[in-house]
Amino acid sequence: MIRKATPTDADFAAPLIYEAIGDVAHTLTGTAEADVAIRIMSEFFAQTGNRLSYENAVIAMDKDKPIGLALFYHGSQTDKLDSPLVEHVERETGKTPHIVKEARDDEFYLDTVVVRGEHRGKGIGKDLLRAFEKESERRGYDKIALLVDEENHRARKLYESIGYQQDGTIMLSGHLFSHMVKNLAVLV
Repeated sequence: MIRKATPTDADFAAPLIYEAIGDVAHTLTGTAEADVAIRIMSEFFAQTGNRLSYENAVIAMDKDKPIGLALFYHGSQTDKLDSPLVEHVERETGKTPHIVKEARDDEFYLDTVVVRGEHRGKGIGKDLLRAFEKESERRGYDKIALLVDEENHRARKLYESIGYQQDGTIMLSGHLFSHMVKNLAVLV
């Protein structure tokens, strides 16, 4: 079952998001310490109006236990959603972080999709990807996108198998990612 996320999912979601985005988490939170980055991401997940917010997420469930999540937003909202994170880093470090814009303005963007290790390989990731596509269709968006680390061949193969195609690359926090897009047939 896939359900909308709530603020109470923060303690489950933050460590998984950290696992999925790695070094990008340090850029977003302004800290090099994993436990501090996870705590900060948990705080932002429980709030509204930022890229890590529960309002931009769905949770995969196994009975009453959360086992995965997808986090998404429209590319045209990137600056607005990143602003609270930038302000946090500036307050804490006195420096303005360089957050690379991952999403283009004309696409609904899958920021993160991740499943707990013991539940991987069971189709839950595909279920989360379908939920992301349904949310895009519900909102009337016909172009969806995601990034995949150039070294993550397994994930790339999955994305290609469901219709995503690479249309460029982007460097994030020292890692090269493929930007992949898929066009949906949206009925309006």
